[in-house]
Amino acid sequence: MIKKFLPSKETKYVTVSLDNKFKKNSVDDKFWIYCKGCNNHVFKKDIEENLNICPKCETHYSIKARDRINLISDSDTFKEFMFKVDVQDPLEFPNYLDKLNNYKEKTKEDEAVICGTCNVNGIKIVLCVMNPDFMMGSMGSIVGDKITCSIEYAANNNLHIIICTASGGARMQEGMVSLMQMAKTSQAISKLEEKGLLYISLLTHPTTGGVSASFAMLGDIILSEPNTLIGFAGKRVIEQTINQKLPNNFQTSEFLLEHGFIDKIVNRRYLKDTLYTILSLH
Repeated sequence: MIKKFLPSKETKYVTVSLDNKFKKNSVDDKFWIYCKGCNNHVFKKDIEENLNICPKCETHYSIKARDRINLISDSDTFKEFMFKVDVQDPLEFPNYLDKLNNYKEKTKEDEAVICGTCNVNGIKIVLCVMNPDFMMGSMGSIVGDKITCSIEYAANNNLHIIICTASGGARMQEGMVSLMQMAKTSQAISKLEEKGLLYISLLTHPTTGGVSASFAMLGDIILSEPNTLIGFAGKRVIEQTINQKLPNNFQTSEFLLEHGFIDKIVNRRYLKDTLYTILSLH
């Protein structure tokens, strides 16, 4: 049984990947991990069975895109949009098609975003979840098309939409074509506004680059998981551009909440209930 947890000012969150790369600090990386949040060895299964949250300190670890869909949606209600995916290689970038095929085989997904309809406590919505396991959730032409078509479907069918972002930004292998997706997805969101429909943006670790500079930050309500990395360019690049020293935490969700860029940081345990409350109020 999961004990109810109420975040306090003393609570510290760290969002990292839960994988097998803990050999340096682990007793046995098959069964235990060294939690960077509480500096304790934690039984890996306890974290996996606790929504990938450390039961000792509430450190949030990354979860798979399909697991996030199951977390948000009512059981057996998610119906995925079956888009016709045509692979694009406009620059004939070396080994790009081979890399795409490798990721498709590895993740069993056709691209870096999963889209469809589902119910959240009985309220039907459109849900898009970006998949960082597929080329770091980078946005190319197909990702842009899938998100745009999902937004247009929501507008045409009077449905609210939730988009969960996790991305390294635009896909460099497609050059300018990938950058064009920023404008395309942003323009599609205006159709929701015309219909008076709600767009909730959920920022997860990490949300960076062209995704953060477009639809990720255009939500009517912007939520985030704890200690999520959110930004456009890297800290070093920004500091060299503006010739100023920046705070170490300036690209975290906590810093952005304090400065009014996001609306709420939500513990993963309460994510579905929070989304339902917002949807039902709207």
